[in-house]
Amino acid sequence: MSGPFPIGIIGLGVMGQRMLARLVAHPRLAVAAVWDASEAAIAQTRTLYPKLNVCRDAAAVIATQGLRCLYIATPPVAHMTLTHAAFDAGLAVLCEKPLTVDFAAGRDALARIARERRPSAVNFSLASSPGLATVCAALKDGSIGTPQRVEIDASFTEWPRAWQAAAGAWLAERVEGGFTREVLSHFVFVLQRATGKAAVEDSKVDYPADGKGSEIAIAAHLKAGALPVSISGHVGGDQADTNRFTLTGSKGAIEMHDWFGLRRRTGEGAWTPVRTPQENREIGQAAQLDQLVALVEGRPHSLPSFAEALAVQETIEAMLRA
Repeated sequence: MSGPFPIGIIGLGVMGQRMLARLVAHPRLAVAAVWDASEAAIAQTRTLYPKLNVCRDAAAVIATQGLRCLYIATPPVAHMTLTHAAFDAGLAVLCEKPLTVDFAAGRDALARIARERRPSAVNFSLASSPGLATVCAALKDGSIGTPQRVEIDASFTEWPRAWQAAAGAWLAERVEGGFTREVLSHFVFVLQRATGKAAVEDSKVDYPADGKGSEIAIAAHLKAGALPVSISGHVGGDQADTNRFTLTGSKGAIEMHDWFGLRRRTGEGAWTPVRTPQENREIGQAAQLDQLVALVEGRPHSLPSFAEALAVQETIEAMLRA
């Protein structure tokens, strides 16, 4: 066993800070260098981690001696440029989603990954979760009978959410942001990891009148093979934020809810929780970083590939274009 493996982080917003906290606690991963364009984000990071190496720019992070992996947590527009720079330096890459808003650039990255066998993955947080494993198992073992439908829905009191305020204005704009890309994409990933690529049959999207803001509601119907899928989301109202992925079969159902909540039922019986959401979160997050170690070492892993992430983005953008 070797390690810890030095990792660099570019982007110290909400996602960057969360990943940073997890990486510094992992026995086989070590944060070697970080940078963000925001002085406020850098100041926050220096306060929390006074011994951390904060670089002068993104290029300095990538050039850090001994670095093995780069975690990219910037807005999507910079993802492909930073990915190629990391590949040029011989680094493995873990990139945030959405992967890109430029599909041609995304396909170029896929071609390079295939041609040069570049180790790379995308941070869909549910990829290593017990919920996804349970859904995939049920589709194979028949424990819920014949699959009948999937329902994905989410609601938000406001968008962006208050805790995302430091992430930047792009989250509220339709060019790169919106809850469909940021939240519903996680559950489209679950769907497509479990069933294969889904096709958008129809979609209705409501945007604010300013011509700039991201969607305030969406309702779509997809087909994943023969399986009908309904997707809905909206902003507004006074109830707490929610998200849910429900797979219903002829003999029961499985539901992932509020990220790491998981429950199942037999027939039309009562729902039975599978562990607590916090237990499922801890299991999933620990498994994700173990898979990141495998990625850096060049071993097989279950992290989402760039190809999977681009396929998710194709489905998401098809829904938003409708």
